[in-house]
Amino acid sequence: MLVERFARFQSAMQGAGLDVVAVMPGANLHYLTGVRFDKLERPLVAFIRAEGAPVLVIPKMEYPKLRDAEPYPVECFQWADSDGPDEAFAGALAVVGLAGAALGVESLNMRFQEMKLIEKHAPGVRFVADDAAFDAVRRSKDAAEIALLREAINRSQEALDRALAQVRPGMTERAIGNLLQAEILAGDMEVAFILVQGGPTSAQPHGNMTDRPVRAGENLLIDYGGMVGGYPADITRTFFMGRAPDAQMHEVYELVKAANAAGRAACGPGVPAQEVDRATRKVIEDGGYGEYFIHRTGHGLGLEIHEGPYIYAGNTEPLAVGNVFTVEPGIYLPGVGGVRIEDNMVITPDGAESLTTYPRDWRVVGA
Repeated sequence: MLVERFARFQSAMQGAGLDVVAVMPGANLHYLTGVRFDKLERPLVAFIRAEGAPVLVIPKMEYPKLRDAEPYPVECFQWADSDGPDEAFAGALAVVGLAGAALGVESLNMRFQEMKLIEKHAPGVRFVADDAAFDAVRRSKDAAEIALLREAINRSQEALDRALAQVRPGMTERAIGNLLQAEILAGDMEVAFILVQGGPTSAQPHGNMTDRPVRAGENLLIDYGGMVGGYPADITRTFFMGRAPDAQMHEVYELVKAANAAGRAACGPGVPAQEVDRATRKVIEDGGYGEYFIHRTGHGLGLEIHEGPYIYAGNTEPLAVGNVFTVEPGIYLPGVGGVRIEDNMVITPDGAESLTTYPRDWRVVGA
């Protein structure tokens, strides 16, 4: 599988006219090698050539991880703290032959430190963004990736049910988040992220957990995900603490649920991404709350929680088999509360499947 991924990426590089791409620790390097490296103070860079084996500058203390899992031949230039990385960069770049050439880089991941080391040992090198080549190979998930996403989603849903059974009115957002974290870990997962917002703070699409108690009668919005094998779930459900919603919030909830259903129904191979956004937005606009739906409908999901394809008005790119992304319409009433329902979709040859199966009907918790 990793050999196939590497070959597809080399083909994408050739299509983009790039001879060499520098890859930093992060999702792209994990995708290509199967090894997770943290981005620390010690420089680690993989130079991927359009032909031939990759060349890595790697700290000696990190090398065993690669050695023990090496999926294909890799030429490594190791360096120790006592010597510094200069000699390793000089050796690697001499092999790669970058002087005066263009080097593709990850525009959101390359650091100043590594750029200066590359410039020092490859005079005249030019840096060009190469996000498109990575997007081309990572956007359509293979069977192994979908299996990991499905497992992360299933276990995350089970963890949410266990946590909700312990929730009571008056608990703080942070305390509820801690319950959910414990249940995610108990489900043999890593925690990808947790966001718990109650009452008026649920009207912030990207808020923060606080020590504010969630009182009876308030919304309880939970956006979270556990992670399996580096692949996260990204699920949002909105509940009502202690008692049923009032008339307005019931109306809002049912609109968001209908918008979510419309978005999921619009998904399929060849469908422009913006059509999914249009489907969700139309329901909310027709219901009179269009101005309170203040973000795009969704984003891709994989080794990164936010990646392509992005589901927004103006994105005419067609959805393709293997694309995994969220459908997450929401309505946010300032000072009152918000409702969001988020599902994780995968495009199949004959349509689309919701990997999330958690119930979407409104529910009271903590009663």
